Amino acid sequence: MVVIRLSRSGAKKRPFYNIVVADSHERRDGRFIERVGFYNPVAAGGEQPLRVATDRIAYWTGVGAQVSPTVARLVGQAKAGA
Repeated sequence: MVVIRLSRSGAKKRPFYNIVVADSHERRDGRFIERVGFYNPVAAGGEQPLRVATDRIAYWTGVGAQVSPTVARLVGQAKAGA
């Protein structure tokens, strides 16, 4: 099954998440199919906290990918902000 979920990167105490399309059997930070955005929960100043390619999310959900609850919340925030 293909899922759209967060993949953690960044330093200790400075999280940064990539929103990725991955096979559900792969590790959280392992191999992925496509990167469709990012989420920076500790963005400061002029940094962009969230970027989502909604057209790619729509494509992947159209072909059967499941969206994690957190990513669904973030996509909703991105649509409300746009």
